[in-house]
Amino acid sequence: MKLKGDQTTTRALNRRLILNLLRQHGPKSRADLAIATGLSPAAVTFVIGDLIEEGIVKEGTAVSGLTGRRPIPVEIDYNHGIALGFKLMADTIECVATDLATNPIAAMRVPLPLSTPETVTNVLVDTVPTLINLADRPHAKLAGVGIAMPGVMSHDQTVCVRSNRFDWNNVPLAEMVASRLSVPVWLEDDTNAYAIAQQLFGLGRQHRNMAVLAVGVGIACAQVIEGKLYRGANGAAGKMGHTIFEPNGRPCECGKRGCLMAYHSEASMLRRWKEQTGGGEDKGRAEFRVALVSEDPVVVAIVEEAGRCIGTALANLVNITDPEVIVAGGEAVSLGEPFLAPLRQALAAGTFRTAPPLLPDWEDNSWARGAAALVTQKMYDFESSGGTKNFELAPAIAASAITGSSSLM
Repeated sequence: MKLKGDQTTTRALNRRLILNLLRQHGPKSRADLAIATGLSPAAVTFVIGDLIEEGIVKEGTAVSGLTGRRPIPVEIDYNHGIALGFKLMADTIECVATDLATNPIAAMRVPLPLSTPETVTNVLVDTVPTLINLADRPHAKLAGVGIAMPGVMSHDQTVCVRSNRFDWNNVPLAEMVASRLSVPVWLEDDTNAYAIAQQLFGLGRQHRNMAVLAVGVGIACAQVIEGKLYRGANGAAGKMGHTIFEPNGRPCECGKRGCLMAYHSEASMLRRWKEQTGGGEDKGRAEFRVALVSEDPVVVAIVEEAGRCIGTALANLVNITDPEVIVAGGEAVSLGEPFLAPLRQALAAGTFRTAPPLLPDWEDNSWARGAAALVTQKMYDFESSGGTKNFELAPAIAASAITGSSSLM
């Protein structure tokens, strides 16, 4: 089926095609790009010329061989800009500055004294200058800001429609931040943002269909279907943690009872451990992991049960969506094989066909890197219309000139 459109649409399609090829496979000559994409050499030359002029693509060095000088390769210049990512948590914000391949170049955590929209906006705006200073890229352009948080976001990625954890309804956070910083801002559910990062530069880079499981304070499983993040009709797709595990069971933060995350999220594992052992506030995540390494039978049983039950729920999802791979992230993945082994076993036992590979991938700043990926995704998807679009790409920034809530322009 041919796409109908004007010359601008064709140019955007060619641009996306070439950028994604360079993203997935690295440097290529113009001739190789023409062969790989099926575009004419003239069309490739035209697009590459635009991308070089914009600073997004740069020419490499031709290698001389026995048959003479080889064609000059071109590649994406991931250092020509920076993206800022912020992951909102209950009492802190995880912050990261990345290049345009979501490689971290600066990271920090800042306290969040209150979770009101106004406080969150002020903390984010005030943190930007410090984060840019830490990045120390005075000649890079600020491509934008990505914000990740748990909840349901609008399809235009500007409004938090509902967040149970923050008790927000219809908060236009992206617009609130963008109006203070004068750069584009994107807002997304944290697991969806993590999935975008995995799709662009992570373990899902070569796959068009994948599931991205995240087990932390909550449980969610984002879906990438035919290369596109699936958000659902209301932006609420992927909320696996709110599937019913035990009818009329434990209360969940969503206001209902018996949700899977009320029993087997990392936070719920910790809570159950305290309940069963009579532990106080002195027992936290670090102590839980020490007990697991020491093979404390109570902790081992809780972790193994969580793995089995999440694996069973995941198998049901796999039977419906049939992903090529499952990328697993979130704090619970750091529990290692005591959690992952029973999860894999339950997944294999419950799938209709052979279970897809489960690929664990987690680092301390993975949530915030996912938020930064909201910025970089625009480079590779001309159809993306999310986020604030009131501002163009910001010029090179002298961080020392930014104070408080002043404009970045």
